[in-house]
Amino acid sequence: MLIRRVFLSSLVALPMGGRAAPSSLEQQLFKTIELDQGHFVLKLLLDGVDPNAVGPQGQRPLHWALMHEAGKAVDALLADPRTQVESENDAGERPMMLAALRGRMEWVKALHRRGAHVEPKRGQKAWGALHYACSGPDEGVSAWLLAQGADPNARSENGTTPLMMALGYGRIDSAAVLLKHGADGQAVNDLGLGAWEFAKRAGRPEAAEKLGLKPTTVSDKT
Repeated sequence: MLIRRVFLSSLVALPMGGRAAPSSLEQQLFKTIELDQGHFVLKLLLDGVDPNAVGPQGQRPLHWALMHEAGKAVDALLADPRTQVESENDAGERPMMLAALRGRMEWVKALHRRGAHVEPKRGQKAWGALHYACSGPDEGVSAWLLAQGADPNARSENGTTPLMMALGYGRIDSAAVLLKHGADGQAVNDLGLGAWEFAKRAGRPEAAEKLGLKPTTVSDKT
């Protein structure tokens, strides 16, 4: 696939490599998170289980809870001061990115209150929460991230921008918000593809054109 390491780590099982297998209690923690048994999650944490243990698919407990949209588990983990809200999973994703992907504003804000940064790798070519918000249902998350200072022209590792993600995978409304905040509609990624090309591949070039976007590659201009 053009974007992201098959885009979402939640769809790919990653090998554990030489990492030690989770203990039985850690395995239990991941299972109770998956079932969203918040009271059992809290009990395990109070019993001393590590809230930052690495488990299935290279995920940490908070990532696992966000992936499964397990709200009670998310609350329990965020209540534990040991939980590292900026930790990355094996795919380099932070909790805020996963919350943004699902358009869960309440979790994005809760993570921010706990110290998670909107754009910790600003100025670097890296996938961020804004890319993820713009590739999903959004629900206002992208606008909130922009209001907190997220860069509308942030580049991923392959030069992809949030605008490209919005037009290729997300909502047209998200693209409009980005453009109002200064997104560059003529930027291209490392493959020479721009926002219009992403929209075309998604079967909606007309929507991009209504936003004032034009083809950026020679083949599409002719």
